[in-house]
Amino acid sequence: MSKISDFNAKTDDQLSTDLGELKREQFNLRFQAATNQLEKPSRIREVRRDIARIKTLQTERSRSAAK
Repeated sequence: MSKISDFNAKTDDQLSTDLGELKREQFNLRFQAATNQLEKPSRIREVRRDIARIKTLQTERSRSAAK
């Protein structure tokens, strides 16, 4: 699980890349869950929360840039 400070240190492009990777992982985890092949169910929650952290940070940055 990534900490918010790790995300704060990254640039906007790096955050977008991470977001894409997390969304792909989330899709794969959902697919594994549907086929009962999921080894670590808690990972779904971690990925979902990391996606939310990145989106929140992107929103904060866009709002501060707009001011």
